[in-house]
Amino acid sequence: MFTGIVEELGEVIRLTDAGGDSAVIAVRGPLVTTDAKHGDSIAVNGVCLTVIDNEDGVFTADVMGETLRRSSLGALQVGSNVNLERAAALGDRLGGHLVQGHVDGVGKLLSREPADQWEVLRFALPAAISRYVVEKGSITVDGVSLTVMAVDDETFSVGLIPTTLKLTVLGSKAVGDPVNLEVDVIAKYVEKMLGARNV
Repeated sequence: MFTGIVEELGEVIRLTDAGGDSAVIAVRGPLVTTDAKHGDSIAVNGVCLTVIDNEDGVFTADVMGETLRRSSLGALQVGSNVNLERAAALGDRLGGHLVQGHVDGVGKLLSREPADQWEVLRFALPAAISRYVVEKGSITVDGVSLTVMAVDDETFSVGLIPTTLKLTVLGSKAVGDPVNLEVDVIAKYVEKMLGARNV
């Protein structure tokens, strides 16, 4: 479980084809690797990955074909910057919202509107998850917990403060770039419970 508060910008330093439609990714992240052990979870652009090795500030993780197909991790290249967050510990402050690190869909950056101290980013919203996104609700974009400013059936917008622009990959995303989206899991559970009640 994560909170959507990015701890550092990492860098992909190696991508290795592991055969069978899978890969091994190596990411430099001096902060998140300080206490990382084999089997720990680290979110990479909002995707929960399991650490298989950690040495000299670089961790490696297996990425199976399902993850490559259903997230934007398949588009990463050596040198790509990525948002990194260690799993939350019980008793920590919950600065963002409950984030599982399970991507619900891939969106696309449609526009950037800069203002004096912040920017509004508008993203394409996959039809399969649009019903879970509400104005003033939470959404995770590439692992960043954000508040929805506006939403319709096909798009949503968020506002980014200078800190988010500087310390996450969202500050350098170009129009057309893919992003990992995770909706608020509470909305999905409510829908399922209400559906069961109406059967």
